[in-house]
Amino acid sequence: MGFFDFLTEEIAIDLGTANTLIIHKDKVVVDSPSIVAIDRTTNKVIAIGLEASMMQGKTHENIKTIRPLKDGVIADFNASEQMINMLIKSIPTLKKKLFTPSLRMVICIPSGITEVEMRAVRESAERVNGKEVYLIHEPMAAAIGIGIDIKQPKGNMIVDIGGGTTEIAVIALSGIVCDKSVKIAGDVFTNDIVYYMRRQHNLYVGERTAEKIKITIGAALEDLDNPPEEMSVQGRDLLTGKPKQAIVSYREVAKSLDKSILRIEDAIMEALSQTPPELAV
Repeated sequence: MGFFDFLTEEIAIDLGTANTLIIHKDKVVVDSPSIVAIDRTTNKVIAIGLEASMMQGKTHENIKTIRPLKDGVIADFNASEQMINMLIKSIPTLKKKLFTPSLRMVICIPSGITEVEMRAVRESAERVNGKEVYLIHEPMAAAIGIGIDIKQPKGNMIVDIGGGTTEIAVIALSGIVCDKSVKIAGDVFTNDIVYYMRRQHNLYVGERTAEKIKITIGAALEDLDNPPEEMSVQGRDLLTGKPKQAIVSYREVAKSLDKSILRIEDAIMEALSQTPPELAV
């Protein structure tokens, strides 16, 4: 314990392709979409998170909305740094502080990340007042979070489907024995739904609408015990160009996601094939 430890705050950040979460004092204090709106003329950030996500698909030529993280890693360094900075500043308990505290951070990273991508995460954290920055692999964080005893000499498989990547890992003795990371996840599911709506209903829907369909009636199986109700979807008719409404069921969503889910299943089988036989029992 140093003399200035009272000026240090501890936070944990889950930098996701779709959403960013910040935990402070065992509470989720920020849960915000990982989107930044930038003014093209001045190159300044005008909105982040929910506010920027409301602008998505509705902007004029002077404003662009970007997602600074792609496939679980930083794609736009400046935008991600400004987003992290603004999200940290929005933490209610830190706002009240007289001095800006130094931060001790733990940040989740995908298991298939390269050294360069890892350095980008570390540097952007250090530039927003991160005194100590620790990186933890997402499957490991997920295992600890759901209460698995990771120290045991037995294998636990974690499948973490995020926005940009699906992380599959077998964990034993506090380490990752084998892992597989595939770039088939929530974003690809959203695109699958957009493509299905165009093909089956001749309806052009935006990314936000497809995301809403996925969250409301998304399913991986065509037979469910408690199926969700059908959903009314607004979009643009590809033939006439006029606004049009279509009714979509969960079975259709399951059909549209079929190929992507098969690829995740293949990746799980591949991870299992790399698992030592003693753990695969």
